Amino acid sequence: MTADTPKTRILTVDDSASMRALLKHALLGQGFHVAQADDGVSALEWLADNDCDVIITDINMPRMDGFGLIERVRAGGAHVHRPILVLSTESSDEKKARARAAGATGWIVKPFDAEKLAAAVRRVAH
Repeated sequence: MTADTPKTRILTVDDSASMRALLKHALLGQGFHVAQADDGVSALEWLADNDCDVIITDINMPRMDGFGLIERVRAGGAHVHRPILVLSTESSDEKKARARAAGATGWIVKPFDAEKLAAAVRRVAH
């Protein structure tokens, strides 16, 4: 990456402070720019005034869960085509199908591997 290449900007959405810290550390270490929100409502508030290249969201969160966030982003607006990766401890086919139906781009199971997460981000970001 040259100095004039913009960094891929990622918004991570997770209600767990420790998971947000793990994600930030892993993604910064892979050369990404990271913004964070603690649930779907705060993610939508952030997205109203900011831009990103990829959204990574948990499913189980208070106020608005990941499914609700995906549905709201896909409903229209500036981020309607933004890639959305789900990062969750959930791995059931039913949850994955629901996320796909809502408009998720991909699914990663926690605990995540930093290299695999970075590869998934790079795959969808361009």
